[in-house]
Amino acid sequence: MLALQGYGSSDENSEGENECKTETKKSEVRVDQNVTDTLNNEKTLLKMPINSLALQICAAPEVVPTGTELCVRHIDCTTSELKHNPKYEELFAPDVGPENPFKTQQQRAAKNMLSGYVEKAHISEFQFENQRRTFSSYGYALDPTVDGSAEEGKMLIGATEIAAEKGAKTVFETTTLRPSDKRKRNRNNDAGDIEGFLGPWGGYVDEQRVIKPTEEEAAELEEILAKRNKRGKQTEEKPLEEKTVLHIKDPVDYQGRSFLHAPQDIGINFHSDSPPERCFLPKTQIHTWEGHTKGISQIKWFPKTAHLLLTCSMDCRVKLWEVYKERRCIRTYYGHRQAVRDISFDNDGKRFLSAGYDRYVKLWDTETGACISRFTSRKIPYCAKFNPDPDKQHLFVAGTSDKKIICWDIRSGEITQEYDRHLGAVNTITFVDENRRFVTTSDDKSLRVWEWDIPVDMKYIADPTMHSMPAVTPSPNQKWLACQSMDNKIVIFSALNRFKMNRKKTFVGHMVAGYACGIDFSPDMSYLVSGDADGKCYVWDWKTTKLYKKWKAHDGVCISALWHPHEPSRLATAGWDGKIKYWD
Repeated sequence: MLALQGYGSSDENSEGENECKTETKKSEVRVDQNVTDTLNNEKTLLKMPINSLALQICAAPEVVPTGTELCVRHIDCTTSELKHNPKYEELFAPDVGPENPFKTQQQRAAKNMLSGYVEKAHISEFQFENQRRTFSSYGYALDPTVDGSAEEGKMLIGATEIAAEKGAKTVFETTTLRPSDKRKRNRNNDAGDIEGFLGPWGGYVDEQRVIKPTEEEAAELEEILAKRNKRGKQTEEKPLEEKTVLHIKDPVDYQGRSFLHAPQDIGINFHSDSPPERCFLPKTQIHTWEGHTKGISQIKWFPKTAHLLLTCSMDCRVKLWEVYKERRCIRTYYGHRQAVRDISFDNDGKRFLSAGYDRYVKLWDTETGACISRFTSRKIPYCAKFNPDPDKQHLFVAGTSDKKIICWDIRSGEITQEYDRHLGAVNTITFVDENRRFVTTSDDKSLRVWEWDIPVDMKYIADPTMHSMPAVTPSPNQKWLACQSMDNKIVIFSALNRFKMNRKKTFVGHMVAGYACGIDFSPDMSYLVSGDADGKCYVWDWKTTKLYKKWKAHDGVCISALWHPHEPSRLATAGWDGKIKYWD
């Protein structure tokens, strides 16, 4: 069996080999035939004449190798990323390939802008506006086509019927002259005629100029002026009668001490001059004082002890509040016809000043509520402050709306000095350099430093980048002045000799443009706190100027924020919602 199988397989192999040989022979014959055909063709070509050769030779096409300048690489229009830097001709070459049969007639139309095709034309600005207004008013205009299809000046588009009625006139042609345009002027441009020269001041021919009022009009004007003068005299001669209301039952305790005396049973040494060792950020609201019916404009601690809080409001009232124990409203002072702008205690807190928009500065007795005296310069006092020097407690200065700082003596009631150098209303007065000097800010966007009782400023600080600063607070160590700037920044000035701005310390993040939001330092000078126009309270780190915390304190503007001088984390804020809030 094995022998038979081997024999059978050898026959099959020999048959396959024979088939392959015959195929190779056939291919060799074909190749030989092609070679002989080409040789015969060359022989015939050589035998032909030269003229017939020139007519029958087909020159090979010029082939441009890839990568040369003449080779344009076509870019697919759907490509979103190119791996090479194409030339202008390549990038803006027409699309290669068959035309899209599915394009609409509008898509096939030629375009030279995204929305269609714009014909090249030139038209004056007046003619274009004339035709535009004609079309918007009457509904027709000249056909703007310039390809020659429309007859010049005859083809109209739009409401042709209205155009036929109006004779195809434009708005400019149909407008009629106004009666005042027809009036003739008196003209005399001869400069040599000294008396009769009119120039551009010549009036109309039929013009009537009334220089003097008639007798009836004059009588009416006199009556109006007399009424105004009477009102002015009444307000000047008779200011509002001052009164006060005591809201607590016993003005004195069992030892005969009034509410001005600091409590002794709270565990705080109110008479210590040293601040708390370390201050902390307030976290929660612990009390709300309510009693003012309108927004609050200023709050002040009682001097040294800060166990009482004095507030003034736009409801024309001044109130005194307890800070500890029951936190009651102790006394209300009535004495201003209009909103009270500023308040200021003297050194011992027994008297205070109130400055109102009724143009009066009034001196009050804190304990009894009696109005000791009143002062007015017939201008609005924006700020008032006692001289902190113990020898000058009878003098106070007030910044007014007529750009002056006026010094009054409360013993005589007379003005002893005027500092008149500012160019705008005076906003703040701050004593520096052991009360030998004071710094004022104004709406004229400047800061001026004055020597006491010398009416010429010794230092004038103004910069094109500066804004008005309506709130200024000295630091507890009396080295710096923190100023609320109207460009939503708190800028720092040195309170020593040079009064230079510290460019490295600028506190930002709040929005106070248009509002005199008060600022204050923590007793240990680690934090700076400010109100905000949105009712928020902001606390910054003094060293790094980093914003530590902000929270919503009031519904209206948070106009003032004061850190308690003896408490490490207690803060009082006042807002235009009429509330004073206490935070810890």
